[in-house]
Amino acid sequence: MTIKKILIVDDSPTERCLLSAILTPHGFQVIMAEDGKQAIAKAKVERPDLVLMDVVMPGINGFQATRLFVNDRLLAEIPIIICSTKGQAIDKIWGLRQGAKDYIAKPVIETELLQKISKLN
Repeated sequence: MTIKKILIVDDSPTERCLLSAILTPHGFQVIMAEDGKQAIAKAKVERPDLVLMDVVMPGINGFQATRLFVNDRLLAEIPIIICSTKGQAIDKIWGLRQGAKDYIAKPVIETELLQKISKLN
């Protein structure tokens, strides 16, 4: 699978903008959602190749949204990389247990993010 379209899920407009600024110059098409509920709805319509998921969000948090993606037959094949300020080892382990393919702590470093995306291609 070639990753071309990425759904950024973050309640912070600043974080969405920063991630978009990293990805678009590298040819990725970016779509955005403000929370887990919106992410699921957008993913069903837009069919992204990858989701970058924040954890701390109102309503459905990123861990819950990741589980919902994994358990939805229409969304289960879409890989998720969690991008969160929750950078403890236990957070990473929990995120991977929810079904995320990878985990990156904020602030996101461009080269690290691009390497993680490349690993999924």
